[in-house]
Amino acid sequence: MATETDVGGNDNGLKKRGCGCSKQDFLPEESFQSWTSYVKALSNTKSRLKDRLLTRSMDHVELNEMRSRSQHEMKKTLNWWDMIWFGMGAVMGAGIFVLTGEAARNYSGPAVVVSYLISGVTALLSVLCYTEFSIELPVAGGSFTYLRVELGDFIAYIAAGNILFEYVVAGASVARSWTSYLATLLNHDPNSFRFHVSSLSEDYSHLDAIAVVVSVLVCIAACKSTKASSRFNSIATIIHLIVLLFIFIAGLTKANPNNFSNFAPNGIRGIVKASSILFFAFVGFDGVATLGEEVKNPGRDIPIGLIGSMLVIITVYCLLAATLSLMQPYYQIDVNAPFTLAFQAVGMKWANYFVALGALKGMTTVLLANLLGQARYFTHIGRTHMAPPFLATINEKTGTPINATIVMTILNSIVGFFTSLEVLANLLSLATLFIFSLVALALLVRRYYVRGETTASDRNKLIGFLVLIIGSTIATAAYWALGKNGCIGYAVTVPIWFLATLGLKVMVKEAKKPKLWGVPLVPWLPSASIAINVFIMGSIDGASYVRFGIWTLMLLVYYVFIALHASYDAAKEIESSATARSQP
Repeated sequence: MATETDVGGNDNGLKKRGCGCSKQDFLPEESFQSWTSYVKALSNTKSRLKDRLLTRSMDHVELNEMRSRSQHEMKKTLNWWDMIWFGMGAVMGAGIFVLTGEAARNYSGPAVVVSYLISGVTALLSVLCYTEFSIELPVAGGSFTYLRVELGDFIAYIAAGNILFEYVVAGASVARSWTSYLATLLNHDPNSFRFHVSSLSEDYSHLDAIAVVVSVLVCIAACKSTKASSRFNSIATIIHLIVLLFIFIAGLTKANPNNFSNFAPNGIRGIVKASSILFFAFVGFDGVATLGEEVKNPGRDIPIGLIGSMLVIITVYCLLAATLSLMQPYYQIDVNAPFTLAFQAVGMKWANYFVALGALKGMTTVLLANLLGQARYFTHIGRTHMAPPFLATINEKTGTPINATIVMTILNSIVGFFTSLEVLANLLSLATLFIFSLVALALLVRRYYVRGETTASDRNKLIGFLVLIIGSTIATAAYWALGKNGCIGYAVTVPIWFLATLGLKVMVKEAKKPKLWGVPLVPWLPSASIAINVFIMGSIDGASYVRFGIWTLMLLVYYVFIALHASYDAAKEIESSATARSQP
């Protein structure tokens, strides 16, 4: 890694890069310069926690002071065309080939098309919220930045820690799936391409060297150039779309309309349950939002890229789901390899190779977009000193966050090398839905509360209405999760949500209008995004909540002993610099 040493003690805090790795790369803050300093910092934990708990950053701090800590600027090389392809490349992986079978056979039947539409609309609502933020705050931190500005340091830290863990799990899972589909393409059993070590536990005994090699190759591409990564992503995604078009056309030649006769065998509950599973086929766009710092014209390129790509994805997913349901009766659809076995059932076994090729292409672009998002999240977290600041470094030549990219690749590779797909699947959590809900909440705060301008009365009404919106949606999700078939609970919770949102619209003055582009129908769409995301969270298994709780507890320990004090010192440094500049 590179080290940093102060040059001449100038006020700009310029650094000179050298070889090696020192303590200053990890903990350069005043609180960690000696054991005496650290003990003193720990003794002030209560006051520091009170200071940082709800402290909100400001737009200009994130856009200027935070970015300057990376020493060099990321290169603005992306346009709306790049963003559209990145959006599709980040989302359209193997999900359509895996999740559709379980959702159609076990829950929704042919109504899996409706389930995809529900999930897609839910994702689109989140995309709208992300788009407004990414235009106003085009920086590498994505949702971490948005939450830091509107909901405070602490909530942003907890959210960022969970999304990074989710990225690592997703990256490792996709890398191992890459090996499995390559084996399928070459008519081999997936584990035949892995090394078996009998001395290890069964869940960790099939070592996947191919997953590591693929991750490293993607890392090299991501480090070299964002524009070059964009070109590769565009070509690979175009090939992926061509393969999906072939699957769509070939499948329709074997379509049987009678397979739609029992359209929703398990009713609305089956459709909604399926949509909670299929929602994970739409995640990934949040990582694209972290590319805002590298976009030439954020006000134009980001809305076209994010919203345009999501509309294409929704359409493609619904068409492919309809094709699968027309090829086979829903009760014959295979849970693990729905498209592969559907083509075999209609006498088109050769089409399996196109399915595997499409999955490989899709997973490659997902790996690339996933790593780009991971690195940029980590870069901005490093800028705040909640993570080691050496991660914030931007390479002068490439304009990319090489340190953060390499660190995330190492983590992805370690997890992907040892851990089986079954274990990784069980680690899927509600982090993504949790953060989508927080971003929608942050947007409402941004629109209705401005420091120094919003009256105390409006602030209190805003808090009250937000509590009612969140409380009613949690109650609705809990009522659903308990399997209650009656409508009594919904007759109470849904009107409360509606009246609280209406009250926010009518009784609280909107304090801030977006400068370039904004989410329409505020507060209705952000409120609906919160409601639907939380509702889907009610369908997630208990193991995910346990994982979420354990990991969040680990994050809290790190925060109290390290991140709190590092970010406190860094924030005070910014305040001191601002005070010094304001003095004549």
